[in-house]
Amino acid sequence: MKRTVVVLALAVALPAYAQEDLAKKHNCFACHAVDKKLVGPSYKDVAAKYGGDPAAEAKLFEKVKKGGQGAWGQVPMPPNAQVPDADIKALVKWILAQK
Repeated sequence: MKRTVVVLALAVALPAYAQEDLAKKHNCFACHAVDKKLVGPSYKDVAAKYGGDPAAEAKLFEKVKKGGQGAWGQVPMPPNAQVPDADIKALVKWILAQK
């Protein structure tokens, strides 16, 4: 029984670590942090702002892919067209899951 609980706990925790690794791989932490504002908003602030929006995943996917300006101030977010779409989708889901 204990082994099953440990395996289940790891299975639940691994996706969060995997997405954090994606954020590191694609240099997202150069401008963002999970819980504090850097150049851009914290991921927790993004999750709070878009949490109730059913179109949030699509909106954020576009922002990450194409860049944007104005939603969080005057500093623009550069486009990230080089990041694979599957990675962006995984990162956006991870960001929206921040509490």
